[in-house]
Amino acid sequence: MIFVDADACPVKAEILKVAERHGFEVTFVANSGLRPSRDPMVHNVIVSAGFDAADNWIAERAGEGDIVVTADVPLAARCVATGALVTGPSGRLFDKSNIGMASAMRDLGAHLRETGESKGYNAAFTARDRSAFLETLDRLCRQAKR
Repeated sequence: MIFVDADACPVKAEILKVAERHGFEVTFVANSGLRPSRDPMVHNVIVSAGFDAADNWIAERAGEGDIVVTADVPLAARCVATGALVTGPSGRLFDKSNIGMASAMRDLGAHLRETGESKGYNAAFTARDRSAFLETLDRLCRQAKR
């Protein structure tokens, strides 16, 4: 199963393409509307608008052998802890070797934004990010099949 933190996810079409090729089911989880699909391998879950509702839904279900796509570092950390394979939409892999540093950097960035030391602008999503994501997701699908 591939779980997708779907609010503002820029790679939904790429996820469907790779999932179909590998025979994985996909569950898009969001706080707002999602485009319906007739594909029985694609599921849409709309959760309440509550704080971290989508994250909690995914974290409670993702486990060993599942793949999670999220840009949210705290969600990534929760899923890595359960044995899920986790990537961000830019192809950034989260695993036991780097999730601690990713969490620390996220916390530092939040602190710098709160103190006004940083404006917190995110880099634009590029074609290179999309390509890196496709490569990472394909590799994770092959790994999950083993």
